[in-house]
Amino acid sequence: METPSEENQVQSQDKRGCFECCIKCLGGVPYASLVATILCFSGVALFCGCGHVALTGTVTILETHFSKVTSDHAMLTDVIQLMQYVIYGIASFFFLYGIILLAEGFYTTSAVKELHSEFKTTICGRCISGMFVFLTYILGVAWLGVFGFSAVPVFLFYNMWSTCATMRSPMANLTNIDNICVDVRQYGIIPWNATPGKACGSTLGDICNTSEFYLSYHLYIVACAGAGATVIALLIYMMATTYNFAVLKFKSREDCCTKF
Repeated sequence: METPSEENQVQSQDKRGCFECCIKCLGGVPYASLVATILCFSGVALFCGCGHVALTGTVTILETHFSKVTSDHAMLTDVIQLMQYVIYGIASFFFLYGIILLAEGFYTTSAVKELHSEFKTTICGRCISGMFVFLTYILGVAWLGVFGFSAVPVFLFYNMWSTCATMRSPMANLTNIDNICVDVRQYGIIPWNATPGKACGSTLGDICNTSEFYLSYHLYIVACAGAGATVIALLIYMMATTYNFAVLKFKSREDCCTKF
């Protein structure tokens, strides 16, 4: 029969074993990939959700105030609808890609730290890790372009907003606000023969006071921030996958050397 001291010793050993097991499991968590996944999901969600709604508001503003003839902006409407479908594809792709990269991070982190004996470096595993490094690099470059492209509507809306703010400012001392105009035709959004094509004076002020303009402007800002967050997430992915790939390749050479 066990004494109380022996029972306490067994319990303390069990607790120590459970604690060591938890520490071992936490050591296999790819924290960089986990942070990148959360940041990537958040950035893509902001970009896709806000961008989709902002594009719809932009079409409403153009149809109501700048291009009242449907044929003048028919091509722009088709392009915006195509971009909205592309947004659906981007959201679906990055949801799956983020999960795959996180799973790959768990595998490579465990293999690098040799936490589990069944996780061994193989040629196939190293090829898959190298493929993810290359694909993530390509996506990072592509998202830099998306980030720059998403800043364009922010710039256009900011110009219109700053023009309206200038008209409302008492320090401007304007005698005739009807001479202040915003012509969206000069940006190539709608053709030069679109009517009216521009908004001046009080009409421009009314546009800036509409809920569509206010909502679209701020949604474009959030979408641009989401694209920037996605770029940062992909940079973290690149660093994590490149490090893991390099260590796995180095360990494979060590394994070859130890066999002889």
